Amino acid sequence: MKISISVAIAIAFGGIVLLGYFIDAPLLRTMTDVFLQYAAILAAVALIIGLVNLFTVHWRKVARGEKGNLYSVIVLISFGITTLVVAFFGPTADWSMWIFNYIQIPIETSLMALLVVILIFASIRLVRRRMSWFTLLFIGTAVLMLLGSAPLFGVELPLLHGPNGLRALISQIPVTAGARGLLFGVALGTIATGLRILIGSDRPYGG
Repeated sequence: MKISISVAIAIAFGGIVLLGYFIDAPLLRTMTDVFLQYAAILAAVALIIGLVNLFTVHWRKVARGEKGNLYSVIVLISFGITTLVVAFFGPTADWSMWIFNYIQIPIETSLMALLVVILIFASIRLVRRRMSWFTLLFIGTAVLMLLGSAPLFGVELPLLHGPNGLRALISQIPVTAGARGLLFGVALGTIATGLRILIGSDRPYGG
């Protein structure tokens, strides 16, 4: 297998950082810390490049008068106001936190609320396409969780609500188990990807 300079550099730096977590050597630990600091700096630079690219794409869309450029105008205005406020007052100042608490969080909450509509739409499609025990289990669980989160007409059912209700039971056992399974899967996938990069099998950096 032909190994280019970029592959050799990636394998060498990755191997040093990996060994730094298992071998207690002062020089190796220092090199690991320095490489991780460089990685954090590069990640910050990549974030800045991404922001500049976002601004450039929407600016060109507005300048060319493309369809949907009104949304690009809103993005540019929001981007400019947020950048100026945070740069002038600081990220933890009152005005910066006001933008975060009263603009960003409500928008994120609204997007999360859309999951209810998507869940209902997915349930309808499941019923139309294929009816099975898993479909009924999915729909039943979704209905129980929705009723448990927002009581119908303000009426709380003892079997559904409360610390020992069905909603709490579903949240604490199956949901937690599924979330941990997903986290284990992500961790194993990350380890496998890292090992493939270290041995030069995957080359996302080119070469």
